[in-house]
Amino acid sequence: MPHAQLKNRFRGYYPVVIDVETAGFDPQKNALLEIAATLTEMNEDGEFYCGETIQFNIEPFEGSVLEQSALEFNGIDPSNPLRAAVDERAALQEIFKQIRKRQKHYNCQRSVMVAHNSAFDMGFVNAAIARANIKRSPLHPFVSFDTTSLAGLTLGQTVLVKACKAAGIEFDNKEAHSALYDTQKTAELFCYMVNKWKSLGGWQEPEEAASEK
Repeated sequence: MPHAQLKNRFRGYYPVVIDVETAGFDPQKNALLEIAATLTEMNEDGEFYCGETIQFNIEPFEGSVLEQSALEFNGIDPSNPLRAAVDERAALQEIFKQIRKRQKHYNCQRSVMVAHNSAFDMGFVNAAIARANIKRSPLHPFVSFDTTSLAGLTLGQTVLVKACKAAGIEFDNKEAHSALYDTQKTAELFCYMVNKWKSLGGWQEPEEAASEK
């Protein structure tokens, strides 16, 4: 049963992969401009795979600072009306709604953020949660799975594109620095590393958990 296996894999946490694009490095003053979340799924063999990805372009919050160097790096024009941007609260509420559905589906008690350099993404997500006055987030407020560290351990690479290539995952540099693309590639990388570790015997379902199926 995938439900029981996923629940037992990370002590009741449901992993969801998140990436953000921002207007700087300070989550308190620089705007969150884009966010994407890829839901993870598990098959009958206990292997993870990528599920649905939810993405939103975000309107800069009032009073936020937009660093020109950051905008040039990610190629985002916050004033472009074609972005169809929404406010932080609307984006987070919809993403959290979808996360909760999968969390409940797998009988998990909470969700955990998976991200490349997760401290950065978590800082901006937590700051947006506070500004939006969201009281109940499905995400653990400080626990995260950092694919940078995991890739360094398992693949000897820490840069996302290099880690993906080491794992045999196709990566288009022209698409990089988009929350949608980076989230999907980070999710593929996460699933690859977790599944590889399991196939090598690095993690096996506890006997007591297996007996509950």
